[in-house]
Amino acid sequence: MQAWLAEPGRTSRDLPAMYLKSAVIITWFLTSWTLLVFFASSWWSAGLLSVSLGLAVATIGSAVMHDANHGGYSHHAWLNRLMGWALDAMGASSHIWRTKHNAAHHTWTNLDSQDDDLHVGPFARLTVEQPLRVLHRFQHFYMWGLYGFLLPKWAFFDDFVVLANGHVKTHRIERLSRADLAALWAGKLAFALWAVVIPLALHDGGSVLLCGLVVSFAVGVPLSVTFQLAHCVQDAGFPEVGADGRLPTDFAEHQLATTVNFAPDNPVVTWLAGGLNYQVEHHLFPKVCHLLYPEMAVIVAQTARDHGLRYRVTPTLTGAILSHYRMLRQLGAPEAKPELVAIAVG
Repeated sequence: MQAWLAEPGRTSRDLPAMYLKSAVIITWFLTSWTLLVFFASSWWSAGLLSVSLGLAVATIGSAVMHDANHGGYSHHAWLNRLMGWALDAMGASSHIWRTKHNAAHHTWTNLDSQDDDLHVGPFARLTVEQPLRVLHRFQHFYMWGLYGFLLPKWAFFDDFVVLANGHVKTHRIERLSRADLAALWAGKLAFALWAVVIPLALHDGGSVLLCGLVVSFAVGVPLSVTFQLAHCVQDAGFPEVGADGRLPTDFAEHQLATTVNFAPDNPVVTWLAGGLNYQVEHHLFPKVCHLLYPEMAVIVAQTARDHGLRYRVTPTLTGAILSHYRMLRQLGAPEAKPELVAIAVG
């Protein structure tokens, strides 16, 4: 892969096509917000524009800020930081996210004791190590609705809990500098202005609340499901940390065991998900722009086969959604046991 990336004329970051995609997505966001706040004059136009705004925010998250906060957007640190701040403008701290996601999730993928992305409080059971509660027998139904509250939970609760505790699972949050604190609070203020203050200045509270809920679901469901379809499906592995506190296998093998691509031949999913349906490639090469993932997947799949390793793919979006549904149902069943066996889908 390194030889392929080093070929003349190829660059892993600063792709002109990525700059163009970013401009399109940001324009989509600004246009949707402007039309919704200043020009929507009927319930149906407000509803459609709310969905459009939410999807634009979700796509900024998956396709712009995600690359940037991994250092995969540009070779220039300042540009990565600038584009990564888009997450702060969405209401969530990019500083905290880099520890929670880059350090914890990417290093300890699907390890219950380390990967905080597997923990959603008492509402769901995503691994056999987590306690089984009575409400979990229905989690394959209600979790799809709860995913819609990802953004407000993230912006108004999770960040402050992490700041108060100073860590995510066993991973300490690096002390925030004055500049980091300023960026965090500037992001919270920007989010409050565009999402709450300006709309309330022009519209009644009920309308703002209703449109806000639609936007929240249009953001939260796609972002949550993108993660779940790559890691919380029947075909994904959930290993345990070894007695020495290390991964049970080497890093690359661990990622291949715990990560599943989905809908790789669906260009709409690939564009909107920022290439995160190629999650295997992302986990192995997080500092490479996501526009290269489809080409990289051919090389990664062949390399895995050459080493006798399984390269996990769910061919369709529908198949991936059904796999996550079945996993939630299995883990929430009263008879669920720690020896739950993963079942391949597709």
